[in-house]
Amino acid sequence: TGAAETETTLRRNRHCLDCHALRPRILRDVREIDTSRTFMGHNLRIPCLLAPIGSLQTITPEGGVAVAKAAAEFGTMNLVSTVTEPTLEEIAQATDHPKIFQIYIRGDEDWVDALIDRARDAGYAAICLTVDSAYYGRRERQLITGWRPPSIQRYGENARALQAGLTWEWMEKMRERGGLPFILKGVQTAEDAELAVQHGVDTIYVSNHGGRQLDHGDGTLEILKEVVEVAKGKAEIVVDGGIVRGTDVLKALAVGADVVALGRYQAWALAAGGQATLVRALEIMEAEIKNAMGLTGISSLDELDPSYVKEARAVSQAHELSAFPFLPEEIRGPQ
Repeated sequence: TGAAETETTLRRNRHCLDCHALRPRILRDVREIDTSRTFMGHNLRIPCLLAPIGSLQTITPEGGVAVAKAAAEFGTMNLVSTVTEPTLEEIAQATDHPKIFQIYIRGDEDWVDALIDRARDAGYAAICLTVDSAYYGRRERQLITGWRPPSIQRYGENARALQAGLTWEWMEKMRERGGLPFILKGVQTAEDAELAVQHGVDTIYVSNHGGRQLDHGDGTLEILKEVVEVAKGKAEIVVDGGIVRGTDVLKALAVGADVVALGRYQAWALAAGGQATLVRALEIMEAEIKNAMGLTGISSLDELDPSYVKEARAVSQAHELSAFPFLPEEIRGPQ
């Protein structure tokens, strides 16, 4: 799937997770373990959202409908990308569970207002604005293969340039227009987290787009620490970036995230077998979270705090699939 330029940011996402160790407590009663978490007033079976992914129709024939059905069947929430198919209405109608609509700017203010109105009328539970994409990252694997996102054909080459005109003022207008809980995705500094709180953002989504935008950025677990310092208790906090194991989830929640979001993990499962395999992947994640909780000495995710995690030395070189050391080489490929 790749990332931008040298793919340093992608590797740092994984490296930061590898550079933190869990601190287990002993002699705790962990016979009953609760992996659930409430987010935006909705109960989730595990503290994992399904991150927005564009062009899902290139991964599985049902596109965004497959993700919505998997999220509903398993018991979590998914974010629906502006640049995936089928339409936001068709995805909304596929299930009754709460979904979040994620917006890229591909038109003027009237276009954005109409899109927000469509999402609200379709019953989406919240609006998410992605703000780390003022320009399209130079993804060299895509340049080498010549792959171009279908959204370019849908919106045209110049539509993406409108994203570069986003400002805090425009963001606030969008938040007010929707009248729904508002998530700001792509926050990467404490300074911007503070501004997000000041502008009334309900949820801060810490993300560097999986390393696919700015190269040589920091890993999101490190970014999460500074965001938590200024925003914890003032907004709910989501983080993504390299999170593919149950222990990764515990580390992120111990640092201070309310929930995490799964991107590549979701895409891999969809590519392997569509909706059914995504549900199975979520079941595996649930099993890993439950096992890690028991071995860490907690029966509820609410018990997690920074005392359960510490900095440590990584023991392997980080890359996209390094969290799965026993995959066959033909699947892992050159790293």
